[in-house]
Amino acid sequence: MTNAIYLTTTEPFSGKSIYALGLVNLLAGKTDKISYFKPIITVGKKEKDRRLTLIKEHFKLAQPYEDMFSFTIQKAFKEINRKNEAFLIDAIIEKFQRLQENSDFVVVEGTDFAGISTNVEFNGNVSIAKNLGIPAAIILNCDHKTDAEIVEQAISTTNAFLSNGVQVLTLVANKVQQGKEADLRRKLTMALPKEILISAIPVHLELSNPTMEEIRDAMGAKVFFGENLLTNRVDHVIVGAMQLRNFLQRVKNNTLVITPGDRGDIIIGALQANISKNFGKIAGMVLSGGMLPEDSIVQLVEGLETVVPILQVEEATFEVVTKINDIKARISADDKEKIAIGIRLFEQAVDEKALTDKIVAFHSDVLTPRMFQYQLVKRAKSNKKHIVLPEGEDDRILQAVDQLVKQDVVALTLLGNKETIELTIKRLNLSLDLMSVNVIAPVSSVRFEEYAQALYELRKNKGLTIQMARDLMLDVSYFGTMMVYKGHADGMVSGAVHTTQHTIRPALQFVKTKPGVATVSSVFFMCLPNRVSVFGDCAVVPNPSSEQLADIAISSAESAKMLGIEPKIAMLSYSSGSSGEGEEVEKVRKATELIRLRRPDLKVEGPIQYDAAVDPEVGKKKLPNSEVAGQASVLIFPDLNTGNNTYKAVQRETGAIAIGPMLQGLNKPVNDLSRGCTVVDVFNTVVITAIQAQEN
Repeated sequence: MTNAIYLTTTEPFSGKSIYALGLVNLLAGKTDKISYFKPIITVGKKEKDRRLTLIKEHFKLAQPYEDMFSFTIQKAFKEINRKNEAFLIDAIIEKFQRLQENSDFVVVEGTDFAGISTNVEFNGNVSIAKNLGIPAAIILNCDHKTDAEIVEQAISTTNAFLSNGVQVLTLVANKVQQGKEADLRRKLTMALPKEILISAIPVHLELSNPTMEEIRDAMGAKVFFGENLLTNRVDHVIVGAMQLRNFLQRVKNNTLVITPGDRGDIIIGALQANISKNFGKIAGMVLSGGMLPEDSIVQLVEGLETVVPILQVEEATFEVVTKINDIKARISADDKEKIAIGIRLFEQAVDEKALTDKIVAFHSDVLTPRMFQYQLVKRAKSNKKHIVLPEGEDDRILQAVDQLVKQDVVALTLLGNKETIELTIKRLNLSLDLMSVNVIAPVSSVRFEEYAQALYELRKNKGLTIQMARDLMLDVSYFGTMMVYKGHADGMVSGAVHTTQHTIRPALQFVKTKPGVATVSSVFFMCLPNRVSVFGDCAVVPNPSSEQLADIAISSAESAKMLGIEPKIAMLSYSSGSSGEGEEVEKVRKATELIRLRRPDLKVEGPIQYDAAVDPEVGKKKLPNSEVAGQASVLIFPDLNTGNNTYKAVQRETGAIAIGPMLQGLNKPVNDLSRGCTVVDVFNTVVITAIQAQEN
């Protein structure tokens, strides 16, 4: 079951308030631990968001206002312009997950489309919903649109979310012409996937038209009379620039009169019409031009028992009319009548049981790169480990260390010359304080001789002398690995400068493999747009035997489980099922049988081609009875040539983030970087290594 939903629209003033009020009211009948969250608000820090204030005050949410949003729209666009989208999404995920952990349900609201770019905001809503892993409720503004236009917009909007891996629970056609709801609902039901719940909410005058209070606020007007009646709704607007007899003929119910302040005849006529049974109710007046009525008119108004709101503004009449026509009605926290109408409309238009059932039944398999990385960092922080970085003088290592220290992810030791490291930090303009990390130069370490003696004892049967051990201990890879072996560090990450062999040779010599594991191998965590796949082996074993392939697959499945990915293993080959023959296919077929024999609890399929492993349609055609085909999460390549080239091709062609390689099978975590690694690669590999250390 999900405990969150994402309310989104495609344009401003779509009527999200009605749906938000109704939904929170529905949830309030089931639990008192509700949170409301708007990742990006379109007001500045000094001004409060109307809808957040409405929901918080009406439902008396205990949630502090500051916890109801992450960014103002100005701050969000500043981060986007700086290419800091990852920071933006991570901050939103972090705040959302805190709310999710402490609430029974979180209603998340998308942007109001009052920012710089509608396309950017729409894509941002899709991205946020996707990275939060929650379903969407799409609300369409149907005002002044034909049925064909509404259906077309519904299809395109729904497809935009579905194609990006965001499930759409419900689509709400709002502000539908009264009497047309059933017909439009039928058309939308025919056009959209059957699992989407369709609702149609009719337009309602009391919610669509502004109050005198909203006009006062929008115009910055002074209240001359009738402050206690500012909740009066305005359904019609007329300009009092004609003779009184012509003016009176145009008065309808809930009319706003705009007239210059010196038109005493119109002012008195409007007030008389308001108390007459033969004319419609006057909602209020706006006196334009900065002019006030004569004292005698003011005196007359003051003596009346019934007075309508009279506002006064500096703008000329034409400018006032233009501005008032642009005012969009909103529901404020103190307008109890509008709130009640909104909730009633929701209850009448929405099948509450069907919506509740869909929320309860929702389950998402989508795991985005940002979700995955956020979960990794959170996991690493939960039980901080100590990681040693032998290449402490490298620019990329120090830049990654700067980020790791700022986020307080792990404890760190850098191997290298402290003065050289300090100069590099200054050159890179980093804020890294070396007091927050441990810096060791192996040659001057107090443990140098202890480590050399330990290496000698471990390798003397292989012909290693004490002097050879001392020489090897000057090598940062040996020194760092010995720190891990002796328990002075929990894991090691190297390879930004050194080769893979140079990095892992010491680990193979004395850290050794885990009991029951005969093969040291590697995996990459491939962060694709809508999922994370595990690729193995792409870095260590050149041409594995069937037994080694089985080892790699079982280790890779355990690595997947360690990071919260359900392992469904695809043993890749150039044929699927029993169709192919040949030595390479037979190797994969035998490996699959060994896995089933050794680990009957694991889901595995092989031999299977890549497309049949990951594409549900192809998988269904080629292996219709397989529980892995089309949904594989762990992909095992038949040899290093295939694995290494495939991971690089997928990374380059799809823009996937490749985290790894992560070595598996060793007694303690030692991981290898590529010499072409980025700062992000270093950061992610350190995080993965810390999580591995938590498992030891």
